[in-house]
Amino acid sequence: NGPFPKRRAIAFLMSRFTLAFAFSLRAKILLIGSVRCCVPLVVGFEERNPPLTHISLSVRTTDDYFKNKRVVVFALPGAFTPTCSTSHLPGYESSYNEILANGIDEVYCLSVNDAFVMRQWGLHQGLTEDETPGSLGFTKVKLIPDGAAEFTRAMGMSTEWTTERGFGERSWRYSMVVDNGVIEKMFVEEPKIQNSGPDPFDVSDAET
Repeated sequence: NGPFPKRRAIAFLMSRFTLAFAFSLRAKILLIGSVRCCVPLVVGFEERNPPLTHISLSVRTTDDYFKNKRVVVFALPGAFTPTCSTSHLPGYESSYNEILANGIDEVYCLSVNDAFVMRQWGLHQGLTEDETPGSLGFTKVKLIPDGAAEFTRAMGMSTEWTTERGFGERSWRYSMVVDNGVIEKMFVEEPKIQNSGPDPFDVSDAET
């Protein structure tokens, strides 16, 4: 009753929809606390039979990755790049069982690369491939190829590297804990700037 509860209700509703994006009619919803953020479909790989005679690409949604799960996601600028290959991915791969022991169901690594590149990077890194039909790629850390950068853009983590490294559009480096689609904690490397010269790696590592 009265104006104060009404103002509170209006403020609450506005907070729920301030960051509601509509990138795709087929998009799924990822909740950032109490704020809705629309996250489009992610394309992943399903079955591989070397030597590349048959590779089936499958469409994954955010539900496939986040629904009814508590997961860790870490995103990085690119497969086969120095820090990502020597520290970021190896750190999570080696800590995978320890992370799961802390109430986590799965660990995902996301990069703006296509499914073919992500698979080859995983194999090059020595990750064990899960050849079970319908699997998410590897037995420990699962690699998510965000080839069109739609997930990355929806998260507000898109960064352009032009004169620096010549990457083009990639993901900024960050990590987060997501519980059934709700982001509990998020660790973003700072300062987040476009065409960054430095590549900070202080808060998104497995130890953090």
